[in-house]
Amino acid sequence: MKSTNENGTVLIVDDEKNICTLLSRLLRREGLETMEAYEGNTAVKMIASQKPDVVLVDFRMPEMDGMELLKRAKELDQDLPIVMITAFADIKGAVKAMRAGAHDYLAKPFENLEVIRVVYRALAERTLKRKLSHLTSELHGNFSLSEMMGTSDAVYQLIYNANRVAKSNFSVLIQGETGSGKELVARAIHNASPRSKHLFVPVDCGAIPETLLESELFGHEKGSFTGADYSKPGKFEAAKGGTLFLDEISNMPLNSQAKLLRVLQEKKVYRVGNIKPISVDVRLLVASNKDLFALTESGSFRPDLFFRLNEFTITVPPLRERKEDISFLAKRFLGITNVELNKNVKGFSESAIETLLTFDWPGNVRQLRSTIRRAVLLADDIITEENFDLKSATSLSVSIPMRPQDLSLGNLSLKDIVRTNSLAVQREVLTKTLEYTGGNKARAARLLKIDYKTIHIKMKQLGILKDGGAYE
Repeated sequence: MKSTNENGTVLIVDDEKNICTLLSRLLRREGLETMEAYEGNTAVKMIASQKPDVVLVDFRMPEMDGMELLKRAKELDQDLPIVMITAFADIKGAVKAMRAGAHDYLAKPFENLEVIRVVYRALAERTLKRKLSHLTSELHGNFSLSEMMGTSDAVYQLIYNANRVAKSNFSVLIQGETGSGKELVARAIHNASPRSKHLFVPVDCGAIPETLLESELFGHEKGSFTGADYSKPGKFEAAKGGTLFLDEISNMPLNSQAKLLRVLQEKKVYRVGNIKPISVDVRLLVASNKDLFALTESGSFRPDLFFRLNEFTITVPPLRERKEDISFLAKRFLGITNVELNKNVKGFSESAIETLLTFDWPGNVRQLRSTIRRAVLLADDIITEENFDLKSATSLSVSIPMRPQDLSLGNLSLKDIVRTNSLAVQREVLTKTLEYTGGNKARAARLLKIDYKTIHIKMKQLGILKDGGAYE
């Protein structure tokens, strides 16, 4: 059990009892609590059970020496400051111990002021690490958000906004395209909130039939409708004290929107088939892949509910607007899928990365994950662009003449017509690709899966120039 001494507790470990006694008296005069152990095994047990703030340990002891105790102590508490007590002859050993994780060392014979200085410095470091640990714990959801979504400026802005609103009880509207990570943001807000010890309850409003949505949200009583064979609490009751996340709320029917607004205003729900109100205490987070404000103007979403939900808005950018995260996410999904499939695919070819970076990802992170999982399944040693199943990695739009009036008809043979129009198509594809790459021929060659020499030949053959001059 941890000591209640506010100044700190120091464990002194030395096989010479007189050293323990001397140090203990010195530190107690400073208002610190001390404990003594005369060999390593006892010290390890005390570290585990008594949880001292600092450990002073003799470098040379029988059976378990200071280095071994250092190792065992760090296994129990990585942040526990260990101060080595050593003779001048063992200074090199003490330095070695510091490299292994010791906080500091005291050389015998030591001066009292030096002992006090070293111990207080160790206590200060311990206090700082505890504060950082507490902060990390509070922001756990936001740190994991970075691990889940990437390290771009856009993600850090999401982390900042999520942390800023997490401590409040505001309703939050999270907007973004399908598959962009809206639920991850919602979970991060919950994890960093005072409600994190309670449940996070997600509900997909688009996956529940209109006839069952109210029962799902508010609960129902036995016999209240056909198939209601037993009473069932709704999601509002299930999320008591925690967070209710309504995903794709734009799919909620207007009649259900009115009842949701009433619940938010009264903080009470009525189960279907019952007129007795049930008090609810939940934090509401909602998400939509549509512009809710635009839906209020079109009449498909209640303006009063929109303004009630829109106390704070977070917009999750699509993956195409944070391309810096694509490589990070691809490697993360590669690692996960390797474990899932018991494979050891080592990475991506240069052309595969190029393909990932130039695709628009209309399905966002969800599509990227599916693409990587399939690629890992198909790949042997390394993922190449051939392992991807993407319709257009370049997002180019190329118009190919298909109407008879667009073709060079007349006295030409079919072979001549095909050849002439084939050259026209090649020219248009090459021109569009070079425009897309900003004139970078090496990149254009990779995208078109031809070698660098071929693209030079084709450009010369087809007379492709850039702004009156040749492409560089």
